[in-house]
Amino acid sequence: MDRIEQLESALEIALPEVKHIRVEPARRLTGPGLIWDRPGAVLDIYFEDVEPDILTGLWQKHARRVLDALGWAGEDLIWRRFRGGVNLAISAPPDQLYSAIFAAQTAWHFCAAELLQTGPMPFDDMINDLKTVMAQEENPALIALIAAASAHDVDILCDDHAVSLGHGVGSRIWPTQGLPAPQDVAWSDIHDIPLAFITGTNGKTTTTRLCAAIARAAGKVVGLTSTDVVQVGDDILDRGDYSGPGGARMVLRDPRVQIACLEVARGGILRRGLPSRRARVAVVTNVARDHLGEYGVMTLPELAQAKFAVARALAADGVLVLNADDPNVVLEAANVSAAIWWFSLDAAAPLITQARTQGQPCAYRKGDALVFFDGTTETWSIAIADVPITFSGAAKHNVRNALAALGVCTALGIPQNAIREGLTGFVSDPRDNPGRFNEFRYNGARVFIDFAHNPHSIAAVCDALSVFPSTRRFLMLSQPGDRSDQDIDDAATTALQFQPDLIVAAEIADYLRGRALNETPRLIEASAIAAGIKPENILRASSPSKGAKVILDQVQPGDLVLLLVLSDRERVFETLAGP
Repeated sequence: MDRIEQLESALEIALPEVKHIRVEPARRLTGPGLIWDRPGAVLDIYFEDVEPDILTGLWQKHARRVLDALGWAGEDLIWRRFRGGVNLAISAPPDQLYSAIFAAQTAWHFCAAELLQTGPMPFDDMINDLKTVMAQEENPALIALIAAASAHDVDILCDDHAVSLGHGVGSRIWPTQGLPAPQDVAWSDIHDIPLAFITGTNGKTTTTRLCAAIARAAGKVVGLTSTDVVQVGDDILDRGDYSGPGGARMVLRDPRVQIACLEVARGGILRRGLPSRRARVAVVTNVARDHLGEYGVMTLPELAQAKFAVARALAADGVLVLNADDPNVVLEAANVSAAIWWFSLDAAAPLITQARTQGQPCAYRKGDALVFFDGTTETWSIAIADVPITFSGAAKHNVRNALAALGVCTALGIPQNAIREGLTGFVSDPRDNPGRFNEFRYNGARVFIDFAHNPHSIAAVCDALSVFPSTRRFLMLSQPGDRSDQDIDDAATTALQFQPDLIVAAEIADYLRGRALNETPRLIEASAIAAGIKPENILRASSPSKGAKVILDQVQPGDLVLLLVLSDRERVFETLAGP
């Protein structure tokens, strides 16, 4: 058993069961997130028929007592209410985050005992046990290095096994248990690099890839993380969902990286927080209904708050690039103090007009061009027809993604000629942007593949394809099993905006997530029938690749096909490539 495993299992704290209250496992907070920007630990408490004021009052009482008894008088506590529960958090020294979990559990132990009016474990005994773990976990060298990094104005990234100073070409890394004294660090060799965080419900992967393409056009070695890969230059370091802090650290510690474009998704923000507090720019592409009900994020405004955690990760002079066309983004923007650069499809949008009047940079569509305003003049523009991913403006969602990338890359200091080259050279194909509005020709038909999986993204794709002529239209739709019946119905109903002549409902066997086999395709079929599609025009397939083949075996010249592919993408690509 290694040191981390020993720390994780060092204590077993009794959490008394309280009727109508469910306590999720505590988790460490290592960076800025939804609740606040401090390291520590958080408990998610769900309840019925309990007065929230009672719980938060008990937390204030017992968490404060525990913190003080541990010698953490300088640490703080906080709570956040949501429908049906509360998040209860404490801050802790950055070398004591496993101990922080036990401290949070200890505080809850006493909260639960008081709710139940039963005798808790002896307070002093529990505190002494906690102090034993704290002594095992403490790392004075880490605390000294964190202070020194702040004094030298460089970033420090910490995890269970390694600590690094600076980013990329300016980074140095050491094992967590073998850190140098601050005076032994060659600080002149250490520096941060331009760093962008890209988040939002939809469009973040495309925007991240587009920003990286622009940075490559500027001659930079780019580090990129996304829900697909972690990549440095042309080297793919690993495949999978790397939109959390682990992938970011992998990129920011690679000594080749000169600039970083990092996709950060809701899950990583809520589970651990963001990996850095020194981003030069962050973007929120949009906020739409998706993944509600986890970690106390129950509503769209709460999801917006989670996405806007990226504002807490900005450097002092950082820029927040925001979508002026998204009402949820606009509402939450009122709660941040960072400098904001808006983007919009409408040059006359109120926030664009306001930004221009106040001398603030912004980006917008003006006629048939994308324009950047630097606070004084319209310094730069490009014809929309010259940006391939926009399909001459038909793909409005990609027009917005291009505008977001224009703002991000300008804030990163990338020159205009490279921005132009990146925008004109980036296309919707499996090489540049796999799975995002990829177009193929098959037996004379036009075939589009997209990852769209929620009503907002599906509507955007259907809107883009609405202007495309067709003889017949074919649709393949699949959904993860962890979506509610209503979510699946909403997605299926929205997809019917494509006006398909034939639908294939595909199962995703590796996305069942608690549902029985074939249950999700049945729900999709039921939604389509309820919307007026004849049963004989709805087929089923056991996988996306088989569903694609069912459709491709029938297409003829003039047909239009939309394949919404969440899984099995490479096999679908292979089918389209032919034998």
